[in-house]
Amino acid sequence: MTARILDGRALAKQLTGELAAEARQLAADLGFAPALAAVLVGEDPASRAYIGSIERICGRVGLPFRLVAMPEATTEAEVRAELIALNRQREVAGIIVQMPLPPHLSARVVAQTLAPEKDIDGITPTNAGRLALGLPALVPNTPAGGMEILRRYDVPLAGRRAVVVGRSSVVGTPMALLLVRADATVTVCHSRTPDLAAEVRRADVVAVAAGRPRLVTGAMLKPGAVVVDFGINFPDDAGGKMVGDVDFASAVEVAGAITPVPGGTGPVTNMMLV
Repeated sequence: MTARILDGRALAKQLTGELAAEARQLAADLGFAPALAAVLVGEDPASRAYIGSIERICGRVGLPFRLVAMPEATTEAEVRAELIALNRQREVAGIIVQMPLPPHLSARVVAQTLAPEKDIDGITPTNAGRLALGLPALVPNTPAGGMEILRRYDVPLAGRRAVVVGRSSVVGTPMALLLVRADATVTVCHSRTPDLAAEVRRADVVAVAAGRPRLVTGAMLKPGAVVVDFGINFPDDAGGKMVGDVDFASAVEVAGAITPVPGGTGPVTNMMLV
């Protein structure tokens, strides 16, 4: 068996056209074009590159983008003040604070200060709680992108057994909750799971967000399983190339469908944020 490739880049192109049309209609309805504000503290190159990619996507779909760049030495009080100011600006419809913050700043301050209705990455207690309760919520964009891939590629979820490897608050846990909403039967695995291979082998759908390169191999998969790989790793043995949390070379021979890395969940994650 050679798995069907769930192509995130192709889906992102489709979403770009759809979102551009939505943005034009929204601007007409509101009388102004709603803006995305990104807060970047410090000079981390990877963070700057990511924010740059979001700015380019906003440009392609016709949404104003506002970068709030703050120095490394910014205090928690200054971050809080900036977020409160953005919360009050009507034209700013969404706010993202790029993580990780410098070590002296707590992400908790961001989560407690952001207006929930502008929290487009779903990190506030209000949105996280609403997601857990099955209520309408803004959800983290990485798992939202994974679910969009499954939906757009017509992967059935109701009644199927799903395993999520990883329990982080921004990917694994919300992905599990979203799969439950879709009527899947969900198991969450993590570093304390005694027999990961046995759990994964039972699954019709496997979502992996463990932060460990090539953790899940083809030998661990049920033949025909659908695999969603959220991993972003640059191990020494990859020669500078990005690899996922799934060993793609072995998994593609067993799975029924799989997201590649790169070119799978990443491009769709960015579109979900927009």
